Amino acid sequence: MNSGKRYKEAASSYDSEKLYGAVEAVLMSKQMAKAKFDETIELVLRLGIDPRKAEEMVRGTVALPSGTGRDVRVAVFAQGEAASIAREAGADLVGDTDLAAEIEKGMFDFDIVIATPDMMPVVGKLGRTLGPRGLMPNPKTGTVTDNVAKAVEEFKGGMIEYRTDKFGNVQIPIGKASFEDSALLENFEAVMEEIHRAKPSSAKGKYIKKVVVSSTMGPGVKIDEGSL
Repeated sequence: MNSGKRYKEAASSYDSEKLYGAVEAVLMSKQMAKAKFDETIELVLRLGIDPRKAEEMVRGTVALPSGTGRDVRVAVFAQGEAASIAREAGADLVGDTDLAAEIEKGMFDFDIVIATPDMMPVVGKLGRTLGPRGLMPNPKTGTVTDNVAKAVEEFKGGMIEYRTDKFGNVQIPIGKASFEDSALLENFEAVMEEIHRAKPSSAKGKYIKKVVVSSTMGPGVKIDEGSL
């Protein structure tokens, strides 16, 4: 059976236009994950903001109580004692100008980039390389910090970054299809609480306009915002 057939079977098993309760939608997405690999369950939200306005950009981090279900590789820009602390905390890559040179050559064997404030002049030169990939360190997400040990441990333990795209959408993974139902729902609740907390004070009208949950290869299940 190929992926196309799996998708069609899943899509025919539910009403794609119906709005489902949050719990039911999350569990349906898990049940429709039929690929041969452990699919990621993702949440996509359309927010009622204007991403062209800096004050309405929704961006931050959220700790998933049940973790992400994957090994997160962390690169840290630091020198001296901070570099040693980062290594002891479990960072996969640690360096300064040498690490920057490797990245400029096309090495992207990492998922998160953390930097101490004093290293930002070095990291800033990588803006055109890291920026488009969403990897540029930023104080707002806790990836520019003097406490590199805490940052490394948090991101390896289930902390993830999120930000709206130019259309006002936010896409956030909430776990794997192999997770227990309770673990997925716990992560879902943590994400929704964070999104509500991050609402810009300048945002007008309806804030959460659309919510859809799906597995990597599965169809999207629409969530009734009234159930959130």
